[in-house]
Amino acid sequence: MSDKLTKDKLDLLKEKARALRRHIIEMIGRASSGHPGGSLSAVEILTALYFHVMHHDPSKPHLPERDRFILSKGHAAPVLYGALAEAGYFSTSYLKTLRQIGSSLQGHPDMLSLPGIEMSTGSLGQGLSVGVGMALGLRLDKIGAHVFVLIGDGESQEGQIWEAAMAAAHYKLEKLVCILDQNKLQIDGHVENIKGIEPIVDKWKAFRWNVIGKINGHDLKAVIGALETAKTHKGSPTIIIADTTKGKGVSFMEGNKDFHGKAPNKEEIQQALQELM
Repeated sequence: MSDKLTKDKLDLLKEKARALRRHIIEMIGRASSGHPGGSLSAVEILTALYFHVMHHDPSKPHLPERDRFILSKGHAAPVLYGALAEAGYFSTSYLKTLRQIGSSLQGHPDMLSLPGIEMSTGSLGQGLSVGVGMALGLRLDKIGAHVFVLIGDGESQEGQIWEAAMAAAHYKLEKLVCILDQNKLQIDGHVENIKGIEPIVDKWKAFRWNVIGKINGHDLKAVIGALETAKTHKGSPTIIIADTTKGKGVSFMEGNKDFHGKAPNKEEIQQALQELM
């Protein structure tokens, strides 16, 4: 269970978020491969989940009562790896092996090779469906754990997202919480120019979900407040619409689609790390 969000705890969480951003830049830079933009946009969301909201134990990664997290937008694996390492699932020194042959830190998460990964993701649109299945299974087993699923706005163009949304509402999966990382960019450009998803709040309401937001997805207090509210909601699944910036925290990556899946070069790594001091 989460503890009280004091000023000291909030300050610690902000430092944790900064550490995650540095990990993202360092590991992708070292690998010369990866997806920095969508990893950076989700930092506060994963910081709030792994270091304040979720019930989990790195020493017991298969604990039946644990809360589950699914990174449906699997290309943002670096932010998940950073959170797992900082939480104690494995050493932070292992982050330097991202995308190397033989490393468990593959380009997309692999649940069979790394503790703490609940689902192997990569092909977009599938995570929410698995989250529905997990929430149903937990209900059958009479386990009160929550299932959190992070999806992207480009990913929301996938029809499977909406099939899962319909099923979750039908079964009244109140322990299922979806977070939309709405950073407004996908690999080919602006989401609104490729296949617009607005009015996104009205869409989820029409699918009979409890909708929270839009919130500032980089305001830790707002993110934690939304997640805590979602955990107490009864009768339906909840989605949190988080308004975020792709590449958040690194000036030349912010709002820049070119860094959806491009690693920074040596000079860019140095500049980014300097900004994240």
